[in-house]
Amino acid sequence: MPKPESFPIDKIYVPVKRKKAVKPELVQEIAESILEIGQQAPILVRPDEGRFVLVEGLHRFEACKALGERTIIGVLVSAEIVHQKTLLSDSAEAEAERDKMARLKRLRLEKEAAARSAAASEAVMETQSAELLRKPSEKGIRNVPKASRSQSDRRTSGSTPRTLSEWLTQQKRNGGRY
Repeated sequence: MPKPESFPIDKIYVPVKRKKAVKPELVQEIAESILEIGQQAPILVRPDEGRFVLVEGLHRFEACKALGERTIIGVLVSAEIVHQKTLLSDSAEAEAERDKMARLKRLRLEKEAAARSAAASEAVMETQSAELLRKPSEKGIRNVPKASRSQSDRRTSGSTPRTLSEWLTQQKRNGGRY
């Protein structure tokens, strides 16, 4: 790799596409670092008709510019290297994009599965609730087997009747009046 050298900041062109990626908070952070310890990593530029085009180091470039520097340390690279670097970064970016899309797809499928599961659970709960509402309530209903005839006779002959029908039966047998 070529040796770093000093380039005039006003001779470096930043493509419009790159300018859109500037993060002011990062520029501020780098500017503070440059004030404390100086510029540690050179930018990359390529020659282009009497000027230089910024290839890499946008935030370092903007930080030096914001500090009022007139020059910046950089490395001059050829268009071929830039092209190779672009191809490499494009393939890396494409791979990163594929990974991101796969993660998003997996998350979407998990979310849809969870929604289907929740809907199925809700449907089961609604069905169970409807069945419970249709069944007669057993609250207040005695689950007592019917008494045999002899038990009924014993109850009515001398014991205190438990129901109106037992009382009526007892009254008839005893010849009583209602």
